[in-house]
Amino acid sequence: MLGVDAALILLIAFALDVTLREPPNWLHPVVWLGHAIAPLKRMRQRAPAAELLIGGMYTLVITVGATLLGWALVRQESFRHPHAPVIQVFLLWSCFALKGLWAAGREMTQALELDDLPRARRALTSLCSRDPSELSEQELAGATIESLTENASDSVVAPLFYFALFGVPGALFYRAANTLDAMVGYRGRYEFLGKVAARLDDVLNFVPARLTAGLLALAALPLRLPVRRGIRVCLRDAGKTESPNAGWPMAMAAGLLGVRLDKREVYVLGHELAAPDARSLHGALRLTAWAGSLSVVLLAALLFALGVRHG
Repeated sequence: MLGVDAALILLIAFALDVTLREPPNWLHPVVWLGHAIAPLKRMRQRAPAAELLIGGMYTLVITVGATLLGWALVRQESFRHPHAPVIQVFLLWSCFALKGLWAAGREMTQALELDDLPRARRALTSLCSRDPSELSEQELAGATIESLTENASDSVVAPLFYFALFGVPGALFYRAANTLDAMVGYRGRYEFLGKVAARLDDVLNFVPARLTAGLLALAALPLRLPVRRGIRVCLRDAGKTESPNAGWPMAMAAGLLGVRLDKREVYVLGHELAAPDARSLHGALRLTAWAGSLSVVLLAALLFALGVRHG
């Protein structure tokens, strides 16, 4: 999606995200997606092959349905009026969440600064699905940094990447796939129901995750963080995570912030670096806020320039 109109839609949606609260649940398209996906969880306890087929069909219906709905809305004749792209702004606003991500990280930072581990463990549940009940202060801080940087890709860069390529329907397609993966795309109870969604999410995030790592490095320049160390740790450790994509922004952040990110018996990113703490979280918040903002500004500038060029 190219043009000045696309750049304006993006900038207005971003302004809404950073200044307003998210839309109420009854009006939030991602919440609607969650309600549509919820019945899939009740379809387990079948043979793995049957669950795999059901999950694949459900993934197809949800992602294509979200895309077609977005396409139908933005193609309505009434929205071609220059003052009427309101619904596009609203839909794009619902597809990314930089302010919500920052607020969740800030809640964890405040809890750790007060040495309030119960509050910190509750705060982690809004960032990731990891069980926080046995995590130490350092592990809580590390998990938060990992979630902030991984979600900078999932919740900001990736939706904007697909918006740039395919407009609002592209952003909705990505958000539907990512929501499916978040709800059923992990190992355990829903492994076969969510396998297709998980693989689709891996494919869709391949480029955005690596773009996010680059944006984190770019954001480190005004923050005077060691970019060379970030790149070195990223290139060395990005492949250590279970996900083929999450390791890229996480390892870059580990190097830039000088912290060791350790998930018990799974991976260690930046093994030679210091353990994270509440102070590290301040740096992570600034870094992700800068990277997310840069992604919006750079994309808007690119869309505007291409729109002017194609005149």
